[in-house]
Amino acid sequence: MDYSMPLNNMTEFILLGLTQNPHWQKTLFVVFLFIFLFTVLANLLIVLTISLSPTLSAPMYFFLTYLSFIDASYTSVTTPKMLVDLLYQRRTISLGGCLTQLFVEHLLGGSEIILLIVMAYDRYVAICKPLHYVTIMRPGLCRLLVVVAWIGGVVHATVQILFMTHLPFCGPNVIDHFMCDLFPLLKLACRDTRWLGMVVAANSGAMCLLIFSMLLVSYGVLLRSLKSHSSEGQRKALSTCASHFTVVVLFFVPCIFTYMRPVATYPVDKLVTVFFAILTPMLNPVIYTVRNTEVKSAMRDLWKRRGRSLSQYLLIAVFLKMQIGKCLQIKLPRSQIQHNFPGQRAMHLGSKPHMENARNVTEFILLGITKDPELRKALSALFLIMYSATVLGNLLIVITITVSPSLRSPMFIFLTYLALMDVTYSSVIAPKLIVDSLSERTTISFAGCMAQLFTEHFFGGVGIILLIVMAYDRYVAICRPLHYMTIMSPQVCYLLVAGAWLGGFLHATIQILFMYQIPFCGPNIIDHFICDLFPLLKLSCRDTHILGLLVILNSGVMCATIFLILIASYLGILCSLKAYSSEGRRRALSTCSSHFTVVVLFFVPCVFLYMRPVVTYPIDKAMAVSFTVVEPMLNPLIYTLRNADVKRALRKLWMKRRIVSCH
Repeated sequence: MDYSMPLNNMTEFILLGLTQNPHWQKTLFVVFLFIFLFTVLANLLIVLTISLSPTLSAPMYFFLTYLSFIDASYTSVTTPKMLVDLLYQRRTISLGGCLTQLFVEHLLGGSEIILLIVMAYDRYVAICKPLHYVTIMRPGLCRLLVVVAWIGGVVHATVQILFMTHLPFCGPNVIDHFMCDLFPLLKLACRDTRWLGMVVAANSGAMCLLIFSMLLVSYGVLLRSLKSHSSEGQRKALSTCASHFTVVVLFFVPCIFTYMRPVATYPVDKLVTVFFAILTPMLNPVIYTVRNTEVKSAMRDLWKRRGRSLSQYLLIAVFLKMQIGKCLQIKLPRSQIQHNFPGQRAMHLGSKPHMENARNVTEFILLGITKDPELRKALSALFLIMYSATVLGNLLIVITITVSPSLRSPMFIFLTYLALMDVTYSSVIAPKLIVDSLSERTTISFAGCMAQLFTEHFFGGVGIILLIVMAYDRYVAICRPLHYMTIMSPQVCYLLVAGAWLGGFLHATIQILFMYQIPFCGPNIIDHFICDLFPLLKLSCRDTHILGLLVILNSGVMCATIFLILIASYLGILCSLKAYSSEGRRRALSTCSSHFTVVVLFFVPCVFLYMRPVVTYPIDKAMAVSFTVVEPMLNPLIYTLRNADVKRALRKLWMKRRIVSCH
């Protein structure tokens, strides 16, 4: 073979990914999805905090802004592709896509390396030359250093990509990795790459080792200079330097291990790459916020300053996310489905040209909770009692708050709509469940199934946004009591309620648009007592991996994100209670504990059901019963038994009705 000829027969590569085990792939998908969302949100939070906080104007925070932006971008180069690949049996990437991924990851990695040098120099000047710090680290120089970091990253990535574009690839095309990197590609080249491997080691490995050694020397000089500082000065200097040094070690040690060696690959390379490409960008915001009091205080100030408009931001965010989900409705060509899913049902469908748009199923058979006739009768009686208690209890709360002059605060306005939503939400599910438990054959038409799916997600979406609004109401009442009536004016309250109903409508519309375009050509048996997303996706006669991912984004990710936001808000409330008296803390905790109990009862089953790939389990029925039947019944009990104002209003209303009836 003539190795001088740059033949290139390969147009795509097959990525083997982290593992070939299907169960591990689903688990890793959920884990890395959480990590990716946390990484992006946490780094963007640091960028917003530093950009909006006047107290964080020092050069160190100017560089930290760009470091967080690079981390959010760096993890976005590799993680989304890896997440999608975890749902596929065949994972491919084109030659152009592979080289693009290689260029961008080395551009951002090279920029981060130079930025870490700049941040180390900034700490050196601040500690060793404090009197000249402002003069040396002036804004013009800081901006110039950031520009140099980006130019250095471009030069480093360009050199790497120029090496790789001239390599011929003539087979095989299987990369035992989850992304395109230098050494796995060099192993596939059909010419000798020993000299090129040495150049790569010099451009990547030697550069990492040299810079890491320089940074270690600089920290040695910093430690020596701290001897002349006071104990308080030493503590502050060590605190800021420790954060930076931790990030340096987490980034450089895996890079040196990966690139400072001849052209060879090892099984541990995947884990090392996961560490510095996915875990390090996630840990950076934690390291810089946990160990930096100024950043933490700026975040608290920003939270208080932006408190008035937080609910509007949340509603806008939910609206935008739903609109993005609507735009992401992807319909794969049949050829691509066959290519990506060999051996599955999509291959079988390829022989029927019009099957993808056909819908032969006009009704579905619901298997219900159990097939035991005696148990079905017992469950029918139990659910009838629970449904009656749900309707009566929630309507009693609505009537009590409506007719009681003492229950006019915003909290009770929101509680009225939450109780009304619980009645309607339970009425969508429970009556059919009760009737089906007494029938031998339980069917639902296609239109009825879609209508049930729309209404349950409509009221579920309204309930989610109402719980956010109620958490915000409690936050303002406890953390800003003097401004409570000004912030939570009646107009704002009704606007937030209208936003909740609009958000629920948009969420349900997106879900029904996903499902209505799916063809069902048999079987038509749903192993559930309601029409829900994943049981229906399992019956579709075309591949639903992409659609399942969109459902996860529109339902599971939304539930998980909002649940984390609510937990964070309650932690903020708990921290603010330190300044209250014991009686004030008791009353605040009493009202908050009721709301938090409802939040946990609603969100935990939702996250369990929708924050996973398209798969169903026997326990899904019990989880669905929990948040569709049990939780709406418990809400009035939770809010009345733990709220003295509601119990007092109920007693007054009862006594007033007794007096009227006696006369």
